[in-house]
Amino acid sequence: MANNNAQKQKEDTLLEKIVSLCKRRGFVFQGSEIYGGFAGMYDFGPHGVTLRRNIESAWRSAMQAHDKMAFLDSSIFTSPKVWEASGHVSGFNDPLIVCFSCHSKLRADHLLEGIAVQADEKMTEGELNELFDANRTKITCPVCGKKNFGKVVQKNLLATSTLGKFEEEDQDVYLRGETAQGIFINFKNVLDTGFYSIPFGIAQVGKVFRNEISPRQFLFRKREFEQMEMQYFVHPKDAEKAYENWKEERMRYYVGLGIAQEHLRWKQHERLVFYARDAWDIQYKYPFGWDELEGVHNRGDYDLAQHQKFSGVDLRVTDEATKERYLPYVIETSAGLDRTILAILAESYDEDEMNGEKRVVLRFPPALAPVKAAVFPLLRNKPELVKKARDIFALVKKEIPETVWDDNGNIGKRYRRQDEIGTPYCITVDFETLEDNTVTLRDRDTGKQERVQSSEIIQRIKSTYAL
Repeated sequence: MANNNAQKQKEDTLLEKIVSLCKRRGFVFQGSEIYGGFAGMYDFGPHGVTLRRNIESAWRSAMQAHDKMAFLDSSIFTSPKVWEASGHVSGFNDPLIVCFSCHSKLRADHLLEGIAVQADEKMTEGELNELFDANRTKITCPVCGKKNFGKVVQKNLLATSTLGKFEEEDQDVYLRGETAQGIFINFKNVLDTGFYSIPFGIAQVGKVFRNEISPRQFLFRKREFEQMEMQYFVHPKDAEKAYENWKEERMRYYVGLGIAQEHLRWKQHERLVFYARDAWDIQYKYPFGWDELEGVHNRGDYDLAQHQKFSGVDLRVTDEATKERYLPYVIETSAGLDRTILAILAESYDEDEMNGEKRVVLRFPPALAPVKAAVFPLLRNKPELVKKARDIFALVKKEIPETVWDDNGNIGKRYRRQDEIGTPYCITVDFETLEDNTVTLRDRDTGKQERVQSSEIIQRIKSTYAL
């Protein structure tokens, strides 16, 4: 038990260090912080925005490697009928329970999992209450430590809006709970353009909203987050093979992104959600333990069948060879951009000692690093050095936009600051530069410094980009 507690404390400490670094160095801020914060909401700062963009770009590039991949940007608001057809209005719920002692709102299934009791996702509200009541004496509130709970109530996760709702009897309007439905309702539109045929995929990146009961673990579980989803449409007979191919490809993607193989694993869903024929998660070993990074699902023809039924629009396709009319099966890859950011931060975070000093360093793969290079004048009070450094900075930044200027503090402090944001290379302009046009190029990971002709540094840095 002592070892388990020590391990948990170490994991909690790592997450706390990441959260602290993210605020200190401008990656992520608590949402509405000056008003005391807003649970489940985070704002991305200057370096977080760039890291986010680089990770999204890597995902888009992986999808664009396929010759039959369409990209879509569907609206956040849709007809409420979309969510009725998809099953989200009736079946997209989490079990809420309230601690009467501290008034915390908690998920009953998470509390049960804490005592090694599994709650089936298909349980009714009554069945959940029976299960909770049978274990009530063993469960304590993680916030206040009391055992004073109310009843379990199923709460729908769709976030509602007043947009387009003007009368009391008007239908509820929802912010989208996933980007996938925007793809399904546009499937026929994309197919009718004439540029795509089965099999093909539709990919999109976009914001989604979920009325999470207990957002937690920093960027892992939020109420507003970004999904990177791809739906691949295939003939039913080809679905199993396509599913295995996509599973292999998506695991290779994360290894190629710089995540160690031993920090990744597959986990099959024991209890399938209503739309899935098969479902596996790529899990990452986060500071708080193994959890979902990306879901790869065989959704069958559930979604297209539902939208065909509710809309009355025929969504079947015709096999040109056999003239068979059929609804395609769908293979889904669904990744959370925010969860990927957290995984990359956790994977990159390191503490070591260099030149007798302890340092914190983010060992980002260069392609993901929000700052690729930093240019320093050795001394900020020497005009000739500053001018030369400014000239070199302008040349580098023109070719590598993610380059920054830094002349604040001594060289050691500048190195430590750049290490903390994961800058792969620092370029120092000194008096020798004025004589022979060489600069000192310093490597983030090893601390090694070498003299390089200033005309060569752009190519040297660019050569490290490939993932």
